[in-house]
Amino acid sequence: MAKESMKARERKRAKMVEKYAAKRAALKAAGDWEGLQKLPANSSKVRMHNRCQLTGRPKGYIRQFGISRIVFRNMALDGKIPGVTKSSW
Repeated sequence: MAKESMKARERKRAKMVEKYAAKRAALKAAGDWEGLQKLPANSSKVRMHNRCQLTGRPKGYIRQFGISRIVFRNMALDGKIPGVTKSSW
């Protein structure tokens, strides 16, 4: 499980990206690269990293569900994800 500080940092980045999205788009459209550099670095979307919503694990992230592969497997086996079953043939 990830440290709470890591999860909090990612949430803070997400808020900052949302806050500056319109301003960044306007500056990019105008071609004002110096204005873009003056914005906070964490307001850039590329600095965000996908993390599991439950554990904060940065690797093995499944985008469709927003959780890591390990949490996904446990939840699927417990029947907590509708429509997902273990395959057998």
